[in-house]
Amino acid sequence: MSVTPPPYDATAVRPAWTDLPPGLRSAITARLGAPVTAARVAGAGFTRGFAALLSTADGSSVFVKAAARTDQPRLVDWYAREVAVLARLPAGLPVPRLRWTLSAADWYVLGLEAVDGRTPDLPWSPADLAAALAGYAELAAALAHPPAELTALDLPHLADLAREDILWWGEVAAGREPAPPLPALVQGRLPELVALESRLPGYAAARTGLIHGDLRLDNVLIDSHRVAWFCDWTWLCHGPAWFDLVTLLLTAYASGLDADGLFAEHPAAAGAPADALDVTLAALAGYFLTTAEATPPTASPQIHRHHRFSGETALTWLAARQGWA
Repeated sequence: MSVTPPPYDATAVRPAWTDLPPGLRSAITARLGAPVTAARVAGAGFTRGFAALLSTADGSSVFVKAAARTDQPRLVDWYAREVAVLARLPAGLPVPRLRWTLSAADWYVLGLEAVDGRTPDLPWSPADLAAALAGYAELAAALAHPPAELTALDLPHLADLAREDILWWGEVAAGREPAPPLPALVQGRLPELVALESRLPGYAAARTGLIHGDLRLDNVLIDSHRVAWFCDWTWLCHGPAWFDLVTLLLTAYASGLDADGLFAEHPAAAGAPADALDVTLAALAGYFLTTAEATPPTASPQIHRHHRFSGETALTWLAARQGWA
């Protein structure tokens, strides 16, 4: 691959605690009930919203996210969507829980349960990946038959998202989108890529459960007991759990681990179509490579590198499975 992975634990460009408006800091401090003594800004992620672990004089800690309504309205909407999801997720899952929200100084703020964890290193250690895969098996089982309060949120469907925003090889083939730079081993394979990705909406529509929708290494925290916690629930949607599994395993493949075996053995892949992995890899490769240079300027500059690395990884993995190399 021509692109190295971004530093997933240090991709974010965020304001410091002291950069926030005084009125906002006062409101957050009042909600915490004690002065803030330390603020550890989160290094992972690609938005420019405030996100930090705040420690207070009474010895407590809360993870706080905040976005400005005027300057970051889309991020405010995303945070509000995450709040709605977190309030309705089944109890007992390895998910940092919502503690409170507030609005102050024209900012929207949410306080989450603090998890003493770290972003997994890349390359993955087998132990960290095993913890993440075990945790996701628990999540997938709970979301396979979601509670009514979650489905009442009118969540999007992966099948629709695929048609609207994920499937790009067909656009390239039709001349409506320029072809991204491709390695020699897949040049001339555009018809196969189009055929593979086109199956994703039908496969996704056949499943009724919910999925995280953005499951990747930097949305996982590994705690001191090597338990995996799953963060950032903005993109919950209807779809098959094996789609989440593929997005998580992209970095496992890039780490030189047996991603094919890990996919086949995982409970989330049970009952998946025989070519579900290839279909998903084709779709992800097209999405990431075609959109790599079109990411918004409001995001972290590292998002371009993330898209390119993820797209190349998906394409390389697919080529190996298809025998194109």
